[in-house]
Amino acid sequence: MRTTKEGRPMHVVVLGGGPTGTTAALLLAAEGHRVTLLDKDSGGPGAEAEQAWDQWRRPGVNQFRHPHILLPGGYQVLARELPDVLTELRALGAREHNMLDAAFELPAIGGRRPGDERFDTLSARRPVIEQGLGNAAAKAGVTVRRDAPVTGLLTEAVAAIPHITGVRTAQGEDISADLVIDAMGRNSPASKMLTDIGAAAPVLDKHETGFLAYSRYFRSADGSYPEQVAWPLEHHDSLGLTTVPGDAGTWAIALFVSAEDRAMRALSDAQVWQRVAALYPNMAHWASYGEPITGVLAMAGMESRHRSFVVGGKPVATGLLSIGDAWATTNPTFGFGLTMGMSHALLLRDVLRESGFDDREKLARRFDELTNGTLGPTQQASAAWDLHRLAQIDLEIEAIPYQQSVAYRTEDPEWNLRQAVEAAKLRDPDVLRAFGDVGSGLVGPEEALGRPGVLDRINELGGGATGYPEPGPSRAELLTVIGAK
Repeated sequence: MRTTKEGRPMHVVVLGGGPTGTTAALLLAAEGHRVTLLDKDSGGPGAEAEQAWDQWRRPGVNQFRHPHILLPGGYQVLARELPDVLTELRALGAREHNMLDAAFELPAIGGRRPGDERFDTLSARRPVIEQGLGNAAAKAGVTVRRDAPVTGLLTEAVAAIPHITGVRTAQGEDISADLVIDAMGRNSPASKMLTDIGAAAPVLDKHETGFLAYSRYFRSADGSYPEQVAWPLEHHDSLGLTTVPGDAGTWAIALFVSAEDRAMRALSDAQVWQRVAALYPNMAHWASYGEPITGVLAMAGMESRHRSFVVGGKPVATGLLSIGDAWATTNPTFGFGLTMGMSHALLLRDVLRESGFDDREKLARRFDELTNGTLGPTQQASAAWDLHRLAQIDLEIEAIPYQQSVAYRTEDPEWNLRQAVEAAKLRDPDVLRAFGDVGSGLVGPEEALGRPGVLDRINELGGGATGYPEPGPSRAELLTVIGAK
């Protein structure tokens, strides 16, 4: 345990009580630090899972009631580092399953192999995940304060780079800290707080457009679940969809469309949404099994964004580190958010072990270096995919007046490789596992594709693919069912 010169434990203030912030608080508390977690929303989850779902409101978190998935990579972080969180989630009804269970049954895959347990995970609705994390934090001695919005940063006079020494709450309370962690999400106000104290602004790279999600939750009367699909995400003409198991016999389906595709906004109507979900043979049963427990939940603001806190080789400030969505976002279509946030919290813990608190600039630079080196490639690949996918949908929209068949083509080898992987993933056991490892947040593409024979099989089975490998409607058929002209 590191202490101050006076011998007291280091005090870390974490801003934001979502999964990323609470994971960071738990990891740092386990190091012996004194941790205070501040969240701007009032209220709490209650004792039972259904109280968290029915009664807990988090107006500061737009995506709170939208589907979330804990990928196997995130599950393994918890299993190794914070097993008590998994105990809490199981007690709340979280469902254990293997991401590739259905794929293992395909003739081309040939069943399970030793090591396939790495694709195991737990599923639960976002409020229940937060409830489990919060229960663990309370038992670990983390001081959790709700209804405690932070409005400013406290600073120490330093010649060149401002140093953050704490925060000021909306109630006017000053809270000192040896380190402040920004886990306030994609709309974090930390950048403005920094410029308010005279620091240079972090560099924001934000796409101008993105996606919309239209989701709906269901529940079975007996706690059962629809039959699992081979992989829970499919891309189709103008639309993508994903199946997301929850807890206690609940699940969701999310439909993803371009924010510029005005015809798809009709998906906010529950009857239209149901008709459209029924068009996709591999996943339609997820919308007909059980009964809906929500209307259609719409979510916008899904543009890719990335903040750089080291500019020109110098941190804009010391004493403040941003993690999870407060640093960068990925497309929610792929479900990386929870897992990347937890991985980022673990990286923070490891950097503090390595660098300590004393050399402020060294800590900021090292954290930035490892963040960009470890998590940066996934975020950049997601942002690049977004641009291609949006261009693909634009082409499909433009083709409709002429009733012509179109195929999006580009010279970008990364996009073309991803299309080949999509076409090959369920046709070869080694390709499936390489795809599953990357899609589950377990390893990066370079490691997975570097395995003997994998790239050759991808090119053999999927090289040159330009269409969609799974069955589904054309845009013209989709518009007919929606009722758009």
